[in-house]
Amino acid sequence: MILTDSPFLLFAFSLFILALSARLGALYRKKRHLPEGEVLKGFDVVRSSTLMLLALIIGFTFSMAVSRYDQRKNYEEAEANAIGTEYLRVSLLPAADEAKIQKLMLRYIEQRILFYTVRDHLRLRQIDAETATVQASLWAAVRDPALANPTPVAALVVEGMNDVLNSQGYTQASWWNRIPAAAWILMGFMAICGTALVGYDEIDRRGRVRYLWILPTVVSIAFFLIAEIDSPRSGVIRVVPQNLISLSESLHP
Repeated sequence: MILTDSPFLLFAFSLFILALSARLGALYRKKRHLPEGEVLKGFDVVRSSTLMLLALIIGFTFSMAVSRYDQRKNYEEAEANAIGTEYLRVSLLPAADEAKIQKLMLRYIEQRILFYTVRDHLRLRQIDAETATVQASLWAAVRDPALANPTPVAALVVEGMNDVLNSQGYTQASWWNRIPAAAWILMGFMAICGTALVGYDEIDRRGRVRYLWILPTVVSIAFFLIAEIDSPRSGVIRVVPQNLISLSESLHP
């Protein structure tokens, strides 16, 4: 979704829509010529229930976004640990194989760091292609010695490389794991209903709307924060590959 991938755009759009909903609710109240304090029977129950449900949905969605953000951070740490462990295991191979594989692994780490830091989609496609190429080279580099000399040491190195490749797949899956569009639609619908009901009630005897912007602004800020946490590449809140950067610095001479 374009809006959820652009938190600032989502904030502006939601603020406009919710403020408009509140205003329409107030205009409908004025059209009915109801004096201040007079509302339909059961209105307070409907409004309170709608706002309570909206708060619950926002809270659950925020929890979903935080859990996905934590998952991305945990997989970055796991990926760095898998690469670091395999880099040490490779030293058990003959010197020629060790030098070749470790050189490829340093190149692989650079690509993984770029995966976390680059935002341009065209550049990301190039990084994904380069990552796949290096992965194929790494697997071939550990497979050939293991087939030529199937020892427990070779099996250990192959197992470690398998962990490295799997960790990249887990990381990619966590970046695809976003809040469902249906949750955003439901949350937006409840927000429009809630702000319209508040706008319907917030009018004084002179027909002036009171506190029109408060609820739309608060809800829009909540939407913005959820989108910030849920979007891996947009906004300010992003997963920084601290473990991969630290690993790269420790392995480079």
